[in-house]
Amino acid sequence: MPAVLCWTDIPVLDLDRAITFYSAVLGEEVVKQSFDNSSFGLLPHANDNVSGCLYISEENKPSQQGPLLYLNAAGRLDQAIEAVEQNGGKVLKGKHPIGPHGFRAIFVDSEGNKLALHSPTP
Repeated sequence: MPAVLCWTDIPVLDLDRAITFYSAVLGEEVVKQSFDNSSFGLLPHANDNVSGCLYISEENKPSQQGPLLYLNAAGRLDQAIEAVEQNGGKVLKGKHPIGPHGFRAIFVDSEGNKLALHSPTP
């Protein structure tokens, strides 16, 4: 069965600020690209792995309501959590176990979106 999730769009207010934030938190460069006279930040991924982008929209605004997206911070959860606050975000719930599924932290990004960081190990 193919992956259930195939893409995510994360709305932002300031694209350059969001690219800086996510590059620091993910530990990999978010690449600014353009398409159809608009710019977006392409989240890091390899081959056909699920990914997404940061984008500015008149219709969708950053929010702490709705689905909770988990970003992969495997092997670097502590560094990712530290980068959240160093780059204009806020940690809502620090690293904590989620049973046999590993560990997570919940945060608000530099734009006002609530997301989670996940690692299978502490």
